[in-house]
Formats: sequence, C-alpha cells, structure tokens
Amino acid sequence: MKVLVTGSAGHLGEALVRTLKCQGHDVVGIDIVDSDFTDKVGTISSQKFVKKCMEGINTVFHTAALHKPHVVTHCRQSFIDSNITGTLSLLESAVSAGVNSFIYTSTTSAFGDALIPTAGASAAWITEDVMPVPKNIYGVTKVAAENLCQLFHRNHHLPCLILRTSRFFPEEDDKKQVREEYEDSNVKANEFLFRRVDIEDVVTAHLLAMEKATTLGFARYVISATTPFLQDDLPELRSDAAAVLKRRVPDYEAEYKRRGWKMFPSIDRIYVNERARNELGWVPQHNFSNVLERLKANEKLLSPLAHIIGVKGYHSTEFDDCPFPVE
Repeated sequence: MKVLVTGSAGHLGEALVRTLKCQGHDVVGIDIVDSDFTDKVGTISSQKFVKKCMEGINTVFHTAALHKPHVVTHCRQSFIDSNITGTLSLLESAVSAGVNSFIYTSTTSAFGDALIPTAGASAAWITEDVMPVPKNIYGVTKVAAENLCQLFHRNHHLPCLILRTSRFFPEEDDKKQVREEYEDSNVKANEFLFRRVDIEDVVTAHLLAMEKATTLGFARYVISATTPFLQDDLPELRSDAAAVLKRRVPDYEAEYKRRGWKMFPSIDRIYVNERARNELGWVPQHNFSNVLERLKANEKLLSPLAHIIGVKGYHSTEFDDCPFPVE
C-alpha cells in the first residue's frame, strides 16, 4: 500500500513514517522542512505540489499543521493557509486521485473553552459529543479543517476519520507556574490521568483508523490515555484530585512520596477514549497505572518510540524562559 504522510519532519509524522515503513508500506513523507523522513519538501497549500505527491496514494495521514505553540509567533493568516487551505488542497487532490481513506490528526484543543468548567462546577467529562468552543486561531482552524473532512465525505464519499489527540509532545509545560512547582516527569505522569497519551498509542490509533476508514466512513475520536476516573468522581476531582486518585489508584502515594512528587490539587477535565476503543478496537498500552509500574521499576516514563523521536521543538529559535511564548 502506498501512503502519504504530511508533516513527516514532526513528532507524529516521523513516528508514522518509521512505523509504516517497518510494516512494509510504500511511504511518501512531505513537509516544509527537510528531514530523514521527508521525501518531498513543499507546502501543502500549493495544489500543484500536493497533486504531484498524491499520485498512486491509497491512504493519506494528514498530521501537518501550525500548532498552539505558533499562536503568538505566527499571524492568523498563516494558520488559515496551513491548517485550512492546506487541508482543502489535500482533500481535493485525494478525491481526484481516488484515495481510499483520509486520516486527519486533530486535537483536543479544538474543544477550547468547552474544556473549562465555570467556578464551582464539576470537572468536565469530554467525549466526542461535546460541542467545540475554539478559543484561539489554532482551535478555529482545526475545527474548520475537521468540517472540511466531513464535507468531502458527504459530498464525495471520501472515507475520513478524525483523531483528536491529547498531549503527546515531550516538551515542558507552557505554564511557568507548573514548571516551577513540579518536575517535568511529575507533570507528565499526572497528565496520563486525564489529558495525555503516548505517541506509541497515537500511532496505533492512526493505523487502526486506516484499516477501519472505509467501513466507518466518517467519525471523530478522542485519542487519550484511558482514565481510571469515573463520572461520579467529577465533583471531587475539581476540589481534591489527590483524594480521588488515592481511592482509584491507592498505590500511587508510595511511589510519589519516594520521588518527592505530588498530584495536582484539581483536575478540570477528563478526556474520554471509550468511543475509539469500541469502534476502532484501539487498546492503548500506556495509562497512569502502566506508567506507575515503570516508575517503580526505575524505567523511563514514556515509550521507546517517544524517546527515539525525542524533543523537536516548534520553533527555529530558542526562548530564554519558556518552551514557547503564550498568549
């Protein structure tokens, strides 16, 4: 099978190219940046470039995008050019080329302000049925691109599956207060409870989406680690997350104490992956309990694939006091 991967120089793009090639697929990686996993350098907003890359392709994995870390450093028009025009160009070329399936990598950031409960309210239970309320140009363009995928499925019968991934990047947290109060590994371990996924599991979800796309037609899925929490926990998670965690995963305390770590005092949302598990047959291997066992054995927090990909960053320049500037 011949597969096109956009954003092949990025975290997920590289991970997909590596994995697909190991499985024997003929892979074409494209990106605006040259890399060991990029076959053709160019912009997806160019229809001429995309049309040429689409020749003979069976499946498109569209991971390329401007991301949240670019909101301050790039203008809104750049987001529209990359995330909307680029997606439209790919969809049009995919239809013309007779592509079998189109897998679009979206983000849980698309939910935007819907993720933040009002003061005094319970934590939010985030499933695919929650209506997105984008809070920046990144969210606006990702939701618009999702809608383009739905449009092309409806009007052109192109099988399109959308994977809204939670955090899988290895960079430090963008909030200064979090970086000052918690070790980076402590932050990431905590996030596996409600808002993080390992890149190895993200890749697996994409491969399953490729297999199921023609049967499912169109769907959106939350791709995040399986939470140990239940909906009944939502009120208390907002006020005393550590107490809920002690009840659900009682042996976490000893390991956290050994490392001098601590749980976040409050959790405001839980990403729920039930639909992806049921419909895609996705079985994520990395969750908080799995991470805890690795920590007890003094093993690395993240998967081997995550360490192979490493930290790429989102900018060509480094910033003195933060991984990237925020609004």
